[in-house]
Amino acid sequence: MKKLESILNKVSIKTIYGSVDVMINGIYFDSRNVKEGSLFLAQKGVNVDGHHFIDKALIKGASVIVCEILPEIFKEKVVYVEVEDSSSALATISANFFDNPSEKLKLIGVTGTNGKTTITTLLYQLLKSSGAKVGLLSTVKILVDDKEYKATHTTPDSVSINKYLSEMVACGVKYCFMEVSSHGIHQKRAESLHFEGGVFTNLTHDHLDYHENFAAYRDVKKSFFDNLPNTSFALTNLDDKNGQIMLQNTKAKKFGYTLKTVGHFKGKIIEKSFAGSLLVFNGVQVWTKLIGEFNAYNLLAIYGVAELLGLEKLESLRLLSQLESVDGRFQYVVSEDKVTAVVDYAHTPDALKNVLQTINDLRMNKESIITVVGCGGDRDKSKRSQMASIASYLSSQVILTSDNPRTEDPQSIINDMEEGVAPENQIKILSILDRKQAIKTACKLSASGDVILIAGKGHEKYQEVKGKKIPFNDLEEVVNCFNQQKT
Repeated sequence: MKKLESILNKVSIKTIYGSVDVMINGIYFDSRNVKEGSLFLAQKGVNVDGHHFIDKALIKGASVIVCEILPEIFKEKVVYVEVEDSSSALATISANFFDNPSEKLKLIGVTGTNGKTTITTLLYQLLKSSGAKVGLLSTVKILVDDKEYKATHTTPDSVSINKYLSEMVACGVKYCFMEVSSHGIHQKRAESLHFEGGVFTNLTHDHLDYHENFAAYRDVKKSFFDNLPNTSFALTNLDDKNGQIMLQNTKAKKFGYTLKTVGHFKGKIIEKSFAGSLLVFNGVQVWTKLIGEFNAYNLLAIYGVAELLGLEKLESLRLLSQLESVDGRFQYVVSEDKVTAVVDYAHTPDALKNVLQTINDLRMNKESIITVVGCGGDRDKSKRSQMASIASYLSSQVILTSDNPRTEDPQSIINDMEEGVAPENQIKILSILDRKQAIKTACKLSASGDVILIAGKGHEKYQEVKGKKIPFNDLEEVVNCFNQQKT
């Protein structure tokens, strides 16, 4: 329970009708979840306007309504608060309701197109191994020290974020690592949080179905760093052309990591194989189980954050060498016939290119690379042809298939992808709508030494088709194929 007056602190308010001397037992922005004596915030969403559900919230017992547009008729004994921006108000009210938990631990936000899940998850692993109590807010899962919750969004809503952070504070968590998506930033879910530091990974083609253009996508990411205070740090990938742009207007202390130029955290790849990579970070060698240049960048960012959080350099490298791959991120299995299958979340052109280049670099002879890939429905259509183009240039054989078609016709998605395949690469292309059958076909086409890449879904254990999530697991499917080939 919190007094309304206290949770409205720092909210940009236009008018208040009623007394702020009332107690609130919860905050809701979905009218279906409203409880008696709670606050309902009417938020203008991407598809739905919460203002249309104020009456439903009142029927369910809301005693406070926060909104941008006041209703024409006020209900007796209900407090109405008119605000400048509902999304911003929700972030501030949520932080206040849970006693601003982000100020009571060291919260690190990681943003960028690729690498967010790997960096946050491995930072969780590393700090956990150091003996600290740690929290994680990621695409794959939410962890309050050892307690796990299911993740539904890359960046949860403001109420959920503060609720999880509050639980972390209550159980003594010292560090929390959080993925900060462009959607989350734009929808102000990360507002009113105190970040000890922010990390920028890279910026490539993604989410252009949501953002107007690439510049708008970049500027949303940049705004996260613009809002960091001077007590925080900003760590950026200096090898990405947008890395310096992220730092242009930040008040935070600026640091960079790099494989190709000069930076505070400098890395180099010495050796690489499917067994792992030998790297040099700031002059000291470290062997890691993770593979590929993209993972070298991820590990370098992790090393930088660990040092900026005060961990001793050699201890950080020791813990770094013990890190295991994240589910669905270059996760591989090898069959008895010595066929390697790689499952990876690569669902952007750049991520797919990185994974395929890594596999090509690891080839010893002329082994074939068979790529199974699709694109999600109801999302950025402009990347579909690029994904197929990259796959066809960097693979020996490509099987185009369904990913999460959602409400779209899977065949239509594949048709869009096929438009990106150059005439000389058409011979490499097969189209198999059923993803399970596509994976089976890849296994049948493979020979000893070949590599199968199953891209796009990674850790996901479902396919989203016409509003339903159907159980499906890429790793399980390819393991089943390998086992069937043994018998």
